[in-house]
Amino acid sequence: MTPYFVEEIIKKERPDGILLAFGGQTALNCGTELHQRGVLQQYGVQVLGTSVEAIMNTEDRDLFVKKLDEIPMKTPKSHAVESMEEALKAAHEIGFPVMVRSAYALGGQGSGICPDEASFLKLAESAFTFSGQILVEESLKGWKEIEFEVIRDANDHCFTVASMENFDPLGIHTGESIVVAPTCSLTPEQVETLQALSRQCVRHLNIVGECNIQYAFNAETNDYRVIEVNARLSRSSALASKATGYPLAFVAAKIALGYTLDQIGEMGTPNSAYEAPQLDYLICKIPRWDLTKFVGVSREIGSSMKSVGEIMSIGRTFEEIIQNGLRMIGQGMPGFVGNAGPHVRTPYPARPAHHTPAYARIRGQRRHPLR
Repeated sequence: MTPYFVEEIIKKERPDGILLAFGGQTALNCGTELHQRGVLQQYGVQVLGTSVEAIMNTEDRDLFVKKLDEIPMKTPKSHAVESMEEALKAAHEIGFPVMVRSAYALGGQGSGICPDEASFLKLAESAFTFSGQILVEESLKGWKEIEFEVIRDANDHCFTVASMENFDPLGIHTGESIVVAPTCSLTPEQVETLQALSRQCVRHLNIVGECNIQYAFNAETNDYRVIEVNARLSRSSALASKATGYPLAFVAAKIALGYTLDQIGEMGTPNSAYEAPQLDYLICKIPRWDLTKFVGVSREIGSSMKSVGEIMSIGRTFEEIIQNGLRMIGQGMPGFVGNAGPHVRTPYPARPAHHTPAYARIRGQRRHPLR
C-alpha cells in the first residue's frame, strides 16, 4: 500500500472520511504523506478520530520530544538528526552507550543500543535506510518497560484500559518480549502514578480514540521516561482487548465516528465502554519465532522485532500463566521446569520385521520416496 494507490482510490471512490489508526504503521505513514502533499484537502477527505497533526507529533521524534517538554514530561535525553555528521555529533554529546531509533519505522527497524562509536556508525547507517530521520538518545537499558492502552473520547473522558509489563527489561522490543498483564512487580501507587501520567500525555497530544504508551521505569527510584506513544491500534492493543474483554478496535471506531464513551454499550453494565474492566486474573503473551526458515539470521533478540506470532495464556497465578504459555508455544517443551532437552513423544511399538505398511504395498513396495 503506497500513497499513489491510495490517492487513485480516493479519486475514484471519493470518500468523505478516512481512518488512519487501523492500518498499523503503514497507514500512519501513508496518511501523513497524503496530508503533507495536500491530497486529502484537495479531495475534501476528512481524517476521522486522531488528527494528522497529533499523529505527526507522536511519530516525528523531534516534535514528540518538544511537545512533551511543554507539560513537562520526562523523555530520554535525545537528538533527532537527519545526517551521519549530526548523528555522530549527537552521540558524542550524549555519551556512549546510546540508543538509536528510526522515525516512522515499523517493528523497531533500524534501532539498537550502541556501546561504542564503531557499532554506532554501522547501525546509524542502517537506520537511515529505513527513515530519513533517526533519534539518538540516552541508553536506559535494564529499566523496566511498562505499557498502557489508553482510550479517550471527544468529551475528554479518558482512562487506561490495561497495564502491561514486559518480562524482559528495556532494550528488548516489546514484540520480542514475554508480556504479563496486569503489571505484577510494581506497587499500586507506582501504577497509579504512571496511569495519571498517561492520561496527562494523551490529553496534551490531543489523541481521540485509542493509543498505546510505553514507559521506561526505575522501580527503585520511581524515575521514568516516556519512550513512545503509538496513536494507532497495535499488537499490544489486540493483546489488551483479548486480555480484558474490552473491544478496543470497536470502541475506537465508534469514537472516530463521533460517539462518546457513555453512548457505547449500556451504562451501568459490564457491557459499557465508559469504565475500564476490572480483572481478577492474569494473562501472559509469549512470542513465537520461525528463524529456522532463514539461513544465517541472528537468533539474538533485541530492539528490532523478529517474532512472527504469539500465544496468550490465562490463569490465576503468575506460575500458572507461564506454565500454560510455554506448553502452548509449540517448541516441544513440557513447561517451565524439567526441560533438559526437547520433549520426545513415546515411540510406537516396533513393527514385526515381516510387516509392510499398507501405503508401501499399494505403491509397489516402494518404502522410500526416492527409490
